[in-house]
Amino acid sequence: MDHDIIVTGGGIAGLTAAAAFGTAGFSVLCVDPAPPVTVRDAEGSDLRTTAFLQPARALLDRAGLWERLAPHAMPLQVMRIMDAGGEVAEPRVTRDFDAADLSDAPFGWNLPNWLLRREMTGRLDELPNVVFRPGVAATGLFTRSSEARVRLSDGTTARARLVVAADGRNSAMRNAAGIGARTTRFGQKALAFAVTHPIPHENVSTEIHRTGGPFTLVPLPDWDGRPSSAVVWMEEGPEAMRLLNLPVEAFEAEMSARSTHLLGPLTLASRRTIWPIISQIAERFWSERLALMAEAAHVVPPIGAQGLNMSLADLRVLLELAEGAPDRLGEADLLQAYHRRRYAEVAARVAGVSMLNRVSMQSARPLRDARAAGIQALYSAAPVRKALMQLGLGARGTRGSGTA
Repeated sequence: MDHDIIVTGGGIAGLTAAAAFGTAGFSVLCVDPAPPVTVRDAEGSDLRTTAFLQPARALLDRAGLWERLAPHAMPLQVMRIMDAGGEVAEPRVTRDFDAADLSDAPFGWNLPNWLLRREMTGRLDELPNVVFRPGVAATGLFTRSSEARVRLSDGTTARARLVVAADGRNSAMRNAAGIGARTTRFGQKALAFAVTHPIPHENVSTEIHRTGGPFTLVPLPDWDGRPSSAVVWMEEGPEAMRLLNLPVEAFEAEMSARSTHLLGPLTLASRRTIWPIISQIAERFWSERLALMAEAAHVVPPIGAQGLNMSLADLRVLLELAEGAPDRLGEADLLQAYHRRRYAEVAARVAGVSMLNRVSMQSARPLRDARAAGIQALYSAAPVRKALMQLGLGARGTRGSGTA
């Protein structure tokens, strides 16, 4: 056998999977069609950020990644939900979730995706049992009860006991296995970019709801000596494209207004990127010698930092099963157990985040008023607020350092 595991996909989830399985002692091949862009201002760099919630830290520790990431991580101490759906774009309901209500640790830590790729590929280079082949795609899959064979874009074939598909929402491995997926399209796109601002963010991540979708400011380290934040701005497709193509000065005026000037005038500190918003879930998370994880298995709108943290929960379960029975790696009963432990929870979260996204899109005044009243009611009662925070973390009410 060439490898124990082949990971298809070199995004954040795939690189984390390769590091985690490699650190656990499995031999791993990770492939991705594009070399990772690991410089902030290089063409093609991913300017989105990832908020690793508390339960993710233990997994990143196990993968040997956290010590590399910690120096660059911005703690998220408070998550603020704000409704600005009145006649003018100003806050009318504001509710804060403070991590101190749950534990001594912050809710999570925010890092830019381009930097994550840099540090994660550095970790793979340290592992002698992991081979990372950027610029090579997985193009075909053939399985039998004893092994999987993955055809690669360079004309070679690699063999393994298990294929972990982390190759995105249009997963070639999922399609090759004949696994369907249910997709919901919202008619939205999201703009992602970085800004600087005169007022410090004080480690507060803020979701501002008005129409079209939330406008989210997530803390970043200072940039050029000024406080900085990452922004994800969701709007209906045509409006998002209009914003994307505005001159910088006009765009800065519109984004400052949309932010309710919460942090003062915003200054664009990167190029603007855009991507479509969907929700999606695969019909099942496994096939013969194949496990689906991350966006190959499920996609949600970028609300509440759920996307990658659901992906890391997939990895945590798969890693536990593999370490618990390494001699049965890739066998059907192990993969069925993975599906059973993940599918119901993922389906519920996909449905829940999709519903929240629809609520956030509402433009009719009565519906915007209902959204504000809902935020007021849900987040005002302390026991409800605490339960919602624990649910958002996926922490099942655990307390302390963030182990799930």
